[in-house]
This record gives sequence, structure tokens and C-alpha cells, in this order.
Amino acid sequence: MKDWLELRQHADTGIETIKAHFEGHAYDPHWHDSYLVGITLSGTQQFHCRRERHRSHPGDAFLLEPGEIHDGDAPVAGGFTYLTFYLDERWLTNTLHGLYDSTPGSYSLHFTQTLTREPQLVRTIGDTFATLHNDEMKIVQQSTMDNLLAQLTSHCHWRKKLPSQVQSAAVAHRARDYLYAHLGDNIGLSDLARETGTDRFTLTRCFKREFHLAPHAWLIQLRLAKARQFLARGDQPVDVAAALGFADQSHLGRWFQRAYRITPAHYRRLCTNLPDVSRK
Repeated sequence: MKDWLELRQHADTGIETIKAHFEGHAYDPHWHDSYLVGITLSGTQQFHCRRERHRSHPGDAFLLEPGEIHDGDAPVAGGFTYLTFYLDERWLTNTLHGLYDSTPGSYSLHFTQTLTREPQLVRTIGDTFATLHNDEMKIVQQSTMDNLLAQLTSHCHWRKKLPSQVQSAAVAHRARDYLYAHLGDNIGLSDLARETGTDRFTLTRCFKREFHLAPHAWLIQLRLAKARQFLARGDQPVDVAAALGFADQSHLGRWFQRAYRITPAHYRRLCTNLPDVSRK
């Protein structure tokens, strides 16, 4: 069986649902700016996350938080098949405020485990995927989503958002904010060091300690996450590449395919059903 991928984007929430099969190497280390929830359907899915190697087997649910770096490969013959969808962090927080009388504003939501076989949660993830992927009636979709969130919160804990008292964390977060604000610019380590009031070497150490990636690698992942957003709203790959600081459309395409195993143009078509208009 060759690699294949089905992707749909939910009209109301923007939630992406993906069902895919990969053999051998699936994708390079990358992160998402959303919560990722899914199930392994067949085969063995191997990935590294939270500095551990995980093996997800049929019936396992996997739960990843925004910013968690992960890769993927099939360690045994026959590959693996999985389904997954992405929950926007802001949407999830706002929805939880509606589901519960109070949620702690000074805390953030974290998954207690990366893998779980809890039957009710696995079943609920599958039901939610089916209702969204198959575009069921809105009332069914929303009821299923509410049930999913109620299930997910029992597998989460609230972690207090501590102020950046530690010097290295403060430096790293100032550098990250600068990267967000200058996403498409040709930024150098010297620019980040000047902005954070330190030297390049200290900056890189602080950043890697906090975000587990060097600044340049983190910036590429941020640009790829933004590229998904721009492509999903119908922007042309050539315009996305220019807006996000890639050298050209081919440069964007190489990075995008390494991370997501799909070309920017194909991703755009799946999300929008718009034709790809080549520019000469």
C-alpha cells in the first residue's frame, strides 16, 4: 500500500481532519500551534515527543499540545494508518469557558499522557472525527465536540503559568515574541541578541532550554504553521512564500513537504477547492 492522505477542513470551526497512511519515514520533526488529537488505526506509529520514543498501536489515542516537537515513522513493514484532527488553542479555551462555570485564567491546559488506551476517550475521538470528516448535521457535530472536550479534560491537568522569573526563560520568551512580530523578515541571531540584551551564544542556549529548538529551527516551524493558515484561506503558495520570508515557492515547498508530506498547492486545494493559479 502506498502512502496516502485525506484532509478536510471544517467550515464553522476551521478544524482540520486528516486520515492518512505512511510507510517508512513519515515526517521530520515539527510542531503545530494547535492541540493534536488522534487514533492509530493499524500498524505501528513511532514518534519522538517530550524527549521520549513512543510506539502507538491500533486502538491507542495520541494527545499532543501546541508547540510539542514530534516526528513520525513506521518501524515495521506495512506502515501505519491513523486519523487525527487539530483543536485551535484559543477556540479550545473559549469553548471550555462555555462548558464549565469557571476555568482558571492563570493556568494552561496540559495532557497528562501522550498515549492512552482509555476506551471511552478513544471511542469519542473516533466519533468526533467521523462527524466532522463526514460533515454530519451541525447539532450532531456540536454535541459530539462537547462530549469530546468533557472526555479530554479528564485526561488533562491545569498547570500554573509562572511569571518569567528565571533569566533564561525571560530571554527566550522575548526572543520568541520578536520572531512572531518579524515573521517574514530576514532576522539574524545578532538582531535577537540585541533585542534581548544578551549575546548570540547565551541567547541560543536560553532559547533551546525553553523551546527545545534553536531559534532558526523554531522560526522555520512558526513560518510553516502560518503557511498552513494562509494556504487554508486560499492564498497562493508563491504569495505565502514571499510573505513568510522563504526564498521562493520551491523553498517553501521543500520545507512544507518534509513536515507535512503534502505540497502547499495540494494542501490549499484540499482546504479550499480552489484551482492553483500559476504565475509566470
